[in-house]
Amino acid sequence: MQTKTNRFISNIGAYFGIIIGCIIFGISYSWFLIPFKVAPGGVGGISQILYHIFGFPAGISMIVINIPLFIIAWIYLGKQFGLKSFFGMFVGAFLVDLLEPQRLYHSFDIFKEVINTQYWSFTDNILLASIAGSVLLGIGLGLIFKFRGSTGGTDIPVAILKQYTGFSLGTGYWIIESAIILTIGIVFKDLNLVIWGYLNLFITTKIVDITAEGISYVKGAYIITKAENLIKERIFKELDRGVTIFHAEGGYTGKAQNVVFCIVSRKQISILRKIVKDEDPKAFMILLEVNDVMGYGFKTRLLDLVEEKSETEKESGKEEFIPL
Repeated sequence: MQTKTNRFISNIGAYFGIIIGCIIFGISYSWFLIPFKVAPGGVGGISQILYHIFGFPAGISMIVINIPLFIIAWIYLGKQFGLKSFFGMFVGAFLVDLLEPQRLYHSFDIFKEVINTQYWSFTDNILLASIAGSVLLGIGLGLIFKFRGSTGGTDIPVAILKQYTGFSLGTGYWIIESAIILTIGIVFKDLNLVIWGYLNLFITTKIVDITAEGISYVKGAYIITKAENLIKERIFKELDRGVTIFHAEGGYTGKAQNVVFCIVSRKQISILRKIVKDEDPKAFMILLEVNDVMGYGFKTRLLDLVEEKSETEKESGKEEFIPL
């Protein structure tokens, strides 16, 4: 149970983490993506169109677009887009404009040596800009999500699309982001930007997952063997892992067959292979990637978006809504 003091410190830490994520978010757009008209869809993509066509500051455009989206979310989705979402959206958009290369170039002499004034970027190569911008955007968004924040944007129409059409989140994001990426290519009359946009989207989503949830460090193993007891005991003793025995039947022979299932860390795979080979050279073992594990001996990768309620909220029975 969190005391009020611990909860306050936790919230301060969360807002600090969101600010760090917003700084990286702002750098990714201002220094690399906006100068080359590359974006993984989203409000950032729309703001680029307004920036390059009409000269509107990209950060201000993000805020202007996001405000009605938040209002729509409040009406149709309730209060799940909370204070941290507003905070992340405003700070992130503000830093996109504050950190733009033109502003830094004219304000600090140190940046005059590293900023390319032809593109107003830190590079003159669209490939490097796309990769650097995508990685930084993924890290920034990942940190914001990790600390239960949000930058708004397409989170909201995707959530609405899921609620009222039954589409999965993945399908919703694909539809929304693809529409924006294709619009960017058409508006700027450069279909190469569509390719860059999808590359950016792919890299960004992968980096977001790694930053927010960490890299998967476990594997699952199915072991079909006649020496299940010997293998089981050695897994207990040498790997300090539990196992589950499935009672199966051979599809061809029709004979009863036991299958040993266990979860081990990556560094234990070689030991597990040796155990199985030693006890039953004819065993059939299947190794598979495991996205997440919850339970004794493992630390979950799940991004926990549910904040613990205060004592007052528990007593009143109020639900605390958290941002997507």
